[in-house]
Amino acid sequence: MMNLNEQKLCTKDELEELITWFEKYPCPKELQVDEATYMPDLRDTIARLAGQARICYENPKMQGCIILLKKIKEAIEKKA
Repeated sequence: MMNLNEQKLCTKDELEELITWFEKYPCPKELQVDEATYMPDLRDTIARLAGQARICYENPKMQGCIILLKKIKEAIEKKA
């Protein structure tokens, strides 16, 4: 697992590519991302995380929303 201090910041283009993936991919209504993370309304959660990510993608201390979006994408791809 990568240390947060070692993780590079997401560029605006990379962020938009990630968000576009969710817009094009048929996401389930709900998702158990990992043992501790369950999302009962996945589409709403993705929309809110995307909005937050667009605001703070340049701030290294506010990358949680982007990290979570990436985890959601990985979980969806594993189920496919």
